[in-house]
Amino acid sequence: MKVNTLIPNLAVVDIRQTVQFYRENLGFKLVMAVPETQDCIDQQLHSDKIYVYAMLNKDNTSLMLQRIDTIKEDISIFDKNVIGASVSLYLQGIGIDKFYNELKSKKIQITEMRFTWYGIKEFYIKDNNGYILGFAEEMEKSES
Repeated sequence: MKVNTLIPNLAVVDIRQTVQFYRENLGFKLVMAVPETQDCIDQQLHSDKIYVYAMLNKDNTSLMLQRIDTIKEDISIFDKNVIGASVSLYLQGIGIDKFYNELKSKKIQITEMRFTWYGIKEFYIKDNNGYILGFAEEMEKSES
């Protein structure tokens, strides 16, 4: 099999709250959402519906969110592991300084920005489900 794309599917407690976190803090846009009834696909979240799945997008990056109980039903080998920081997502891009300063003004857990020995400027945040997201930009060492 040739792999063309990797799209993480995060097990989450609440789709609406997680979509809100990724929209407000990280600038992701909702592509689609599936309500609990699983009888339609919504292009926006409706206040009278409870959701079990959503797909988000930002630039060239996609992210799937699935409510924890349904992911355990859909994927039989998914065990009772605690969701959250069992994996970290590492996003590389440009404009890290401005993005970092925007995030620092929000009420989220965020590390200090650091310049690594291998030429990457990076920082990490924790999302509302406990997942760790790293943000990085390749830099010249003189920019540190």
